[in-house]
Amino acid sequence: MEVKIQSRSRWMQVFALVLFLTLVWAYAQLEWGVPQGVKRSVMQARGKIVASDGTVLARSVDGKRVYPQGKLAGQVIGMMGATEGLEGLEAAYNRSLEGGQDLKLTLDPGMQSAAEAMLASFLPKHEAEYGSVVILETRTGRILAAASYPPFDPNVWRGYSPETRRNRPFLDIFEPGSTIKGLVVAAAMNEQLTTPNTVYDTPMRRYVGGRWGSTIGDSVDHPPKLTTQQVLRYSSNVGMSHIVEHFPAERLHGYLGRYGFGDFPELPTAMTSTGRLQPLRRWDDLVRATNAFGQGMSSTTLQLAAAYNTLANDGRYVSPRLVEGEAAGERREVLRPETARTIRKMLQEVIEEGISSQAGIKGYALAGKTGTSQVSAGPKGYVPNLYDSTFAGFFPADAPRVTIAVMAHGAKVGYHGSQLAAPIYRDITAEIISRWATPPSQPLPEEEK
Repeated sequence: MEVKIQSRSRWMQVFALVLFLTLVWAYAQLEWGVPQGVKRSVMQARGKIVASDGTVLARSVDGKRVYPQGKLAGQVIGMMGATEGLEGLEAAYNRSLEGGQDLKLTLDPGMQSAAEAMLASFLPKHEAEYGSVVILETRTGRILAAASYPPFDPNVWRGYSPETRRNRPFLDIFEPGSTIKGLVVAAAMNEQLTTPNTVYDTPMRRYVGGRWGSTIGDSVDHPPKLTTQQVLRYSSNVGMSHIVEHFPAERLHGYLGRYGFGDFPELPTAMTSTGRLQPLRRWDDLVRATNAFGQGMSSTTLQLAAAYNTLANDGRYVSPRLVEGEAAGERREVLRPETARTIRKMLQEVIEEGISSQAGIKGYALAGKTGTSQVSAGPKGYVPNLYDSTFAGFFPADAPRVTIAVMAHGAKVGYHGSQLAAPIYRDITAEIISRWATPPSQPLPEEEK
């Protein structure tokens, strides 16, 4: 009798072990690998992602998610896991896409391609680590391009690091440096605190801030007196300290906020970062001066583009848009139209009189401002020999149709904004001029006709 019981017990143990292993296998299938039939039906039902002209950026084929344009806008689109989006728009709009709804973007494939190509052309030559470009349609705020470098192909996403997959135009924050000067001068003119021809004493160094202040300085040699126009041309920090000296802190802080700094862009669903705008309670004389030349605050490339778009759009801020059909975000008046037109002319002269070869195209009216900022390490100060190169501008200067912002990080060769970011802007604009078949608006020199 004992033998029979022991034998039966062994069989029960074997049966229990088999049952346990079966359950483990089934759980593993659910956890690590969805059955192929389920994968196929999930993928086939998933909506497409298309560009503004209908170019397909993501679709499902034979149970797989494929990205026909390869690296084009790869970081914006993101990628799929087994059954759901993992990053980018694939994740942000996962629910509507898995419900079979197509997603139509504002991206223009030609402009996106041009922006990516220029980043890929310039950044390796300057030994830069990464960079980004945003192009906005001036009147509507539609995002025509949001480019990142290094490139990313979502078809083979497992081969890329999280850093490369990062949607840099929306997520990377940096000090915008001297690009802010155009925005602050516009605000000061709007408050009737300065004019293009107001003259300031501008030594190469100036102490600002009283007992707890500091010495600020300029890096480009210039005359001892500068007009406001020349302050922009020579990118004078000292000059900017004079321009904002009588600008009430709360009012200047308010202008920067209305330009979009210190707050998230109104992009529904898509993941974005917000830069830092110091609380008003910390704005002493020194902070007011340093913010006037883009130090001590931070921004994303998208925020910088939207702020400059305010100048391009006759003083009206329009929230950026990425998905067609979604409700437009906030529109607000920041500057009087005549102020915006004046600063556009001033920024056109900045290029034509100062950096025509780096940022200009002969026969065309381009406008904008460079920036070069040392990378901040937070409370520990600034990182030695590490810089961000920036540029923000628009085209055509008199009646802008597009606004462009460029950021390149960590260049080891030619890191100044005029050496790196400005030529990227110039060459992207040249591509747009070619696509639009835009004739010159200014007479060419006789030898070039």
